[in-house]
Amino acid sequence: MKKLILTAAVALLSVNAAISQTNWNVDASHSKLGFSVTHMMVSDVEGKFKVYEGKVTSKTDEDFTDAAIEFSADAASINTEDEKRDGHLKSADFFDVAKYPKITFKSTSMKKNLKKGKTAYDLVGDLTMHGVTKKVTLTAIGAAKTVKDPYGNIKNGFKVTGLINRKDFGLAWNAALEAGGVAVSEEVKLDINIELNKAK
Repeated sequence: MKKLILTAAVALLSVNAAISQTNWNVDASHSKLGFSVTHMMVSDVEGKFKVYEGKVTSKTDEDFTDAAIEFSADAASINTEDEKRDGHLKSADFFDVAKYPKITFKSTSMKKNLKKGKTAYDLVGDLTMHGVTKKVTLTAIGAAKTVKDPYGNIKNGFKVTGLINRKDFGLAWNAALEAGGVAVSEEVKLDINIELNKAK
């Protein structure tokens, strides 16, 4: 009897937890999965991935502490506004998209960082790229509040920034400069804007 009661209680808690969760889908038409790298040690070149999808599960419409976040981007959709450069980035020198078509991110924790602001979070997760998975820590700054658009959609969003080293993921190609230094920086700056639609 006790076992039956315990099983029922666990089931009830699971149902309540599921009901209390808020599910969100990424609105790709109002989002950007961007990055930049320093070129020739004098300027930054920006790029983005044009094809991606993601989902977020939060406690409520406003509180994203411990939110579960998953992202997937098509590596072949990389776009730096230069066809020749994009072709090189898709090759085995960099992303090797034929062998590693997907870039994924799955969060492991999301905690508020009040030192950075009321809506700031430290977002930690596993980033998989070029067949290599590494734990990364990013900063996510949330919108001031949840809003409703003219079509009745409930929206929220984040600006996510961070730094990763591409060599950590096996993207090691480079060329030495005559004056010293290298053609492409190892450090990659992430510049991500995410608009979320609450799932209906």
